[in-house]
Amino acid sequence: MAELLTIGEVARRSGVAASALRFYEERGLLESERAGSGHRRYPRAVLRRIAFIVFAQRIGLTLAEIATELERLPAHRAPTRRDWGRLSTAWSSRIDARIAELERLKEGLTSCIGCGCLSLDRCQLANPGDRLGAEGPGPRAWVGADD
Repeated sequence: MAELLTIGEVARRSGVAASALRFYEERGLLESERAGSGHRRYPRAVLRRIAFIVFAQRIGLTLAEIATELERLPAHRAPTRRDWGRLSTAWSSRIDARIAELERLKEGLTSCIGCGCLSLDRCQLANPGDRLGAEGPGPRAWVGADD
């Protein structure tokens, strides 16, 4: 039988809070066994699944998307390099889009907020006549909407 880890051990080794581990389990991202006392016990392979979840969140995947991706991985063994490769290949375009979005935000820091007015409804340079306000709610210039 494979060595089982307590939730405290998994939290310590993964760097993820025990409350987050319970949350991931409630969402079906992780599975545990219950000891006779009712305490959670995790197989060692869960550490790789947690690393995957953390990484996927950092590149912007939602928990629902992460769940879909995890369904493609083996449930009861550590994923192989080939397993990970299949999933991560599809993420390159997602990362490129995120980089492009961050570059737009970086430009905005100097071209808009840097001017000192801090008000798009009065900005004659970036938003003459408050045209962005007429296009809908939210930060229209920052979320990739057409300027």
